[in-house]
Amino acid sequence: MSAKNSEQFRSVVRNGMCNRCGSCVGLSNGQIRFDNKEGRYLPRIVGTPDEETMKLVLSACSGRAFNFPAQRERLFGDTPSHVYTGAFRSLHIGYAENQQIRSQAASGGILSAMLIYLLRNKHIAGAVVLGMSKEKPWLTAPFIATTEEEILEAAQSKYILSSVNEILPEIGAFDGKLAYVGLPGQVQSIRLLQQQGHPWVKNIEYIFGPFYGNTLHFSSIKSFLRSHGEKDYQQIKQLYFRYGEWPGNMRVEMKNGKAYQLKKFHANYLIPFHIVKNSLICTDLANEFTDVSGGDAWAPVYEERGKGFSMILARSEKGEALIRQMQADGWLNLTPIDLETSITMHSHGYDLKKRGSFIRMSWMRLVGMKTPDYGYRLSGFGLSRYLMEAVIDLLFLVLGTWPARRAVELLPPTLIGNLFEKSRIFWKKSTKNIKRQNL
Repeated sequence: MSAKNSEQFRSVVRNGMCNRCGSCVGLSNGQIRFDNKEGRYLPRIVGTPDEETMKLVLSACSGRAFNFPAQRERLFGDTPSHVYTGAFRSLHIGYAENQQIRSQAASGGILSAMLIYLLRNKHIAGAVVLGMSKEKPWLTAPFIATTEEEILEAAQSKYILSSVNEILPEIGAFDGKLAYVGLPGQVQSIRLLQQQGHPWVKNIEYIFGPFYGNTLHFSSIKSFLRSHGEKDYQQIKQLYFRYGEWPGNMRVEMKNGKAYQLKKFHANYLIPFHIVKNSLICTDLANEFTDVSGGDAWAPVYEERGKGFSMILARSEKGEALIRQMQADGWLNLTPIDLETSITMHSHGYDLKKRGSFIRMSWMRLVGMKTPDYGYRLSGFGLSRYLMEAVIDLLFLVLGTWPARRAVELLPPTLIGNLFEKSRIFWKKSTKNIKRQNL
């Protein structure tokens, strides 16, 4: 075993750079595994991988390095791009015309509709998606969907940790073309493997993905249950993160028939207490290396209508061709928007990723910590933005402690959710000018 490669791998994990994409586990032939998915959910070397295995693992590790400018040039050439959004051929607000697909999705059902359309028209034989585990319904589980019903089972966002790429061997063994859906770090790792010509990703024909703000530890679910007087998370029968009409509700159904539900924006109170710290050094909000990515259309004009609306970014030629054909065939309702509108709609997220993340990483490097190499750095923000980041990071530091987590569990979730929502609105209004300055 190469001691150097193994130490580099451990350094990625130790420095909080691991995004849990799962590629290391999938590529290691069982010699790297995830420790305690109900806990820290970190990969660990359990055997003695040979040097070639560890070199391959490191070469596919998007948490360690992913060169945004070089990969953008390689994948999309001279396609128009912006440092915030990545490359794009078109920008739209839209939704799936099929009401069942739209209603079961997190927002407008665009990603689910694309998968079903491709499957129905035999452009793919399956889709790599993320669902909830059948054996442990409180955990996420990646699988290859081969029916429309299975695709719909995997609809909606999952806000706890996932590791889609741990099923790389299954992807490689699948007979037929695949579409793949993943978060930015997962997608980036697949792109690195494709660049190397790895045989396990050659059958991936399309890559899609949602926008990405943050991920929570499983402790968020345990905390939510304790707030309702439930101590045993293994009694969970079904877990939803965007249940019901858009923007949806967090909902936990128990085996004893009880159900606990909280509005999505109110359930966001869990974020500062349970956020995965790697989320704060991920600079990719819009899933920049997909063929098509989609996110919620956050604007009052859409939010007030309910039902679900998505922002859609078509990046590659085949991604653009797909949504145009689906529109022509009556599958998608699309309304073009301009770049400025798309950035303004997600200004909070872009500020978080394209300013906050770079400020955090600069501070980490000052104290000797390693950070991912993204091939570019953004800097030179105003003093007010640095001060705002200091406040944000202090809040995450304090609220992420055990006493703070336990204290919040003593309050009814509806009360803390309401307080959080009002605080969020006040914070957004008071920092609006800072976040949008020169955005």
